[in-house]
Amino acid sequence: MTQKFTKTTLANGLTLLLKEIHSAPLISSWIWYRVGSRNEVPGKTGISHWVEHMQFKGTPKFPANVLDKAISREGGVWNAFTYLDFTTYYETMPADKIDLALQLESDRMQNSIFDPEEVASERTVVISEREGNENSPMFKLSEATQAAAFRIHPYHHKVIGDMADLKSMTRDDLYEHYKAYYAPNNAVMAIAGDFDTEKMLKRIEKLFGGIPAAPAPRQLSRPETEASGEMSLTVEGTGDTTYVQVCYHFPAATDPDFFPLSVLDSLLAGASSLNMFGGGISNKTSRLYKALVESELTVGMSGGAQATIDPYLYSIVMVIHPEKTPAEALAALDVEIARVQDEKVSTEEVARAVKQAKALFAYGSESITNQGFWMGYTEMFADYAWFENYLDNLAAVTPEDVQRVAKKYFKKKARVVGTYLPINEENINE
Repeated sequence: MTQKFTKTTLANGLTLLLKEIHSAPLISSWIWYRVGSRNEVPGKTGISHWVEHMQFKGTPKFPANVLDKAISREGGVWNAFTYLDFTTYYETMPADKIDLALQLESDRMQNSIFDPEEVASERTVVISEREGNENSPMFKLSEATQAAAFRIHPYHHKVIGDMADLKSMTRDDLYEHYKAYYAPNNAVMAIAGDFDTEKMLKRIEKLFGGIPAAPAPRQLSRPETEASGEMSLTVEGTGDTTYVQVCYHFPAATDPDFFPLSVLDSLLAGASSLNMFGGGISNKTSRLYKALVESELTVGMSGGAQATIDPYLYSIVMVIHPEKTPAEALAALDVEIARVQDEKVSTEEVARAVKQAKALFAYGSESITNQGFWMGYTEMFADYAWFENYLDNLAAVTPEDVQRVAKKYFKKKARVVGTYLPINEENINE
C-alpha cells in the first residue's frame, strides 16, 4: 500500500511531517522539541526533564486533573520522554479523536502554567526519581563513566540531572527554559496514521499557525577534546554483583562511519535497538556472548549504540561471574576487540550481522506509533531520509569497513573502563 509522505514548514517555523497509513483507524501524533540534557549548563542539569514533567500539570484550558481522563476516555494513550538531544510528547488515538491531542499540544506549547505549588510538588517527584536511580548499581556506574568520558561536552551528565541542581532550581528557571525552547521554530510535529493530508494540514495550521516564533535558542558548542589515554575508575556500593562497563567514543549519527559501526555492534554484541520503544533480539550468536558468557567469565553482557547529534559513546556492559574477576573478563573482551581489528571478518559473518540489525530495525518500525516516532526522531539528529536509507546503508557495509572502524574507534587509549564493586553494608562507611 502506498504511503503518502509530506514534509512542510509553517510560516512560524514549525516543521511538519505527515505520513498517511490507512491500515488501521489510528493516528499517532508526536511533537518534538530540540532540547535535552545537551542544552543544559551546570546549575541547571535536569531542567529539560523537569520541564517535561511540568507539561502534564495543565493549562487554563486543560487543567491537570482532566488531561489523563480526557485521553483515556477517548481510547487513547499518551506519554513523553526527555533524552540527550530532545524532548518529545505523543498521543496515539482512534483516528476520529485525534483532534483532542492536537488541541492539547497546541495549548501547552504556549500556555502551561508552572504553578509554584505544582513545581514544589514535582521537585519531590524528580528528587525521588533520582534517589531511586541511585539504588541501581548500573546507574551509579554509568553516571561515573559518562562523566569521565565527557569533561567538556554537556553529554557529561545524566538526563535526570544532578541532585544539587534538582534541589536548587526555581520555578522561574523552569519557566524561562520552557519559554526559550518550547516554540514552533524549535519544534517538529510528526503525524502518522489514518488521515487525509490536506485536511490535517489545514487543522494544524489553524491550531499552531498563530503561535509566534521565538528567538532561536542559544546553542552550546563545547566539543570534547580527544582522550589522551585510557581512564579507569571504580564505584563501590551495595549489592552482590560486579559489573564492568567499557565505553568507546562513537560518532554522531550523521557520520558515514555510523553504519559500519552498527554492523560491528551487531557482530560483537548483538544489534542495538535505536527505537525507544523497540525490544531486543537474542545476542547469543554474537562474538562477545560466546567469548564471555559461554566461557562463564560473565553471566551476561550487552552492547549499546545511540543515534545522537554529537559524538557520544558505545558501551559494553559485562555482568561478572561470581567466581571470576573483572580483569579476566576485560582481558577476554580485549582479545575479541583485537581479533576484529587484526582479522578481516568474513563476508558471511558481516551478512549475518547486517541481517540481525535489519530485523531489529524492522521490528521497531511496524506500528503506526513507531512510524510517527521515526519521522520525528530522525529529524532531531538528521532528517527522515536517514530512516529511509538506513537499510541500504547497512547493506553497503563491507568486511573492510568493519575492520577499519574497529581500528579507528575501539582504541584502548581513548576508552573509559568502569568497575562496580559490591561491598558489605558494614564496610560502606569505613
